[in-house]
Amino acid sequence: MSDDARWRALVREVPDFPRPGVLFRDITPLLYDPAALRAANDALAERARAFTPAVVAGIEARGFMFGVPVAERLGLPFVPVRKPGKLPAAYASVAYALEYGEAELQLHEEPSVAGKRVLVVDDLLATGGTAEAAARLVHALGGSVAGFAFFVELAELGGRARLAAPVTALVTF
Repeated sequence: MSDDARWRALVREVPDFPRPGVLFRDITPLLYDPAALRAANDALAERARAFTPAVVAGIEARGFMFGVPVAERLGLPFVPVRKPGKLPAAYASVAYALEYGEAELQLHEEPSVAGKRVLVVDDLLATGGTAEAAARLVHALGGSVAGFAFFVELAELGGRARLAAPVTALVTF
């Protein structure tokens, strides 16, 4: 079985979550399979290497599950992009619109991303709003976005078109 088929089989479909009419793509089965998770992180790191990042930024919370291993495999520092109220030191903040409301992301000012090429990592690309907000944070702090890496992309939602840097995804629905 190819990696794509194996990973696709480990993405569970949950109808009507978080609200009626939404088909949620759940990565919990992938997280439960250590060999598949290792292979996914290896593949994401290998693809991300081509973007020549200097720092990896993972978006809370599932982006941490992929971002930290990718950073480790590439020998790069990791910075967390957090929800409000989670960072203990000075940070930049950006508000953004979701399909169902407003949200906010924050990134520490130190350690700095200024002058660095940052790889933004998350589990899933849907409409692109959260990833775009993370990119705005990187730019606000003087960094540039080298690229975006996702385990899953929901292509029909068009998120890739909102992102002004290369995008890679291991599984596309």
